[in-house]
Amino acid sequence: MPLRDRKVIVTGGPTVEPLDPVRFISNRSTGKMGKAIADAAHLKAREIVFIHGPVHESLLENVPYRTVGIESTVEMLDAVISELRPDCVLIMAAAPADYRPVKKSSVKIKKSEEELILRLVKNPDILMTVAEIRRKNSALRNMFLVGFAAETDNIENYALGKLAEKDLDVICVNDVGRHDAGFGVDTNIVTIFSRWGDRLELPLLSKKDTASRIIDCVEEGIMKKTDKLLP
Repeated sequence: MPLRDRKVIVTGGPTVEPLDPVRFISNRSTGKMGKAIADAAHLKAREIVFIHGPVHESLLENVPYRTVGIESTVEMLDAVISELRPDCVLIMAAAPADYRPVKKSSVKIKKSEEELILRLVKNPDILMTVAEIRRKNSALRNMFLVGFAAETDNIENYALGKLAEKDLDVICVNDVGRHDAGFGVDTNIVTIFSRWGDRLELPLLSKKDTASRIIDCVEEGIMKKTDKLLP
């Protein structure tokens, strides 16, 4: 099934994990890359849903597709699972928090001791969870999974490791070791790897142009995967 007939689920932005009513754990993701991918997919696919963490309201103005706002990583996982369909495409461009506090304080934590020790527990890995769902449900075997990774060195080794570990079809690696790429800026440097051995190094591009190239790679990957699945 080509991309034009598929539902595309895109995630973007950070997640937040509350420590108390006023403090939380999060990261510098703005959601710009995920939004750009959702925009690019909208030009080619039949249905788009953009599942996002807390992002600036201007990013979501007048979008022509459905958006779903969440806060925590667990909430993002639940939202993604609820949107899964046979033949859908999941592009996981969000930056979910890897850990959350074991317990959220119901009142503001007071500044008292010189040191404050926080106990954290690992959050679920959304892509690994979805890949496991795909393995166990034959009706979902045609789902196409795309992951993102933010790296500063050994890009290829990390990418290929995550591609295999998470059973992805494609992984896009952000080079966040530069000031003009990654979080908080309008440009990006991405290297794209596929399970079929493809590697594409994109130069410094706007996130809009990067998103367009990623969607092109997704289309090519869908064709290759379809060929492999045909009897």
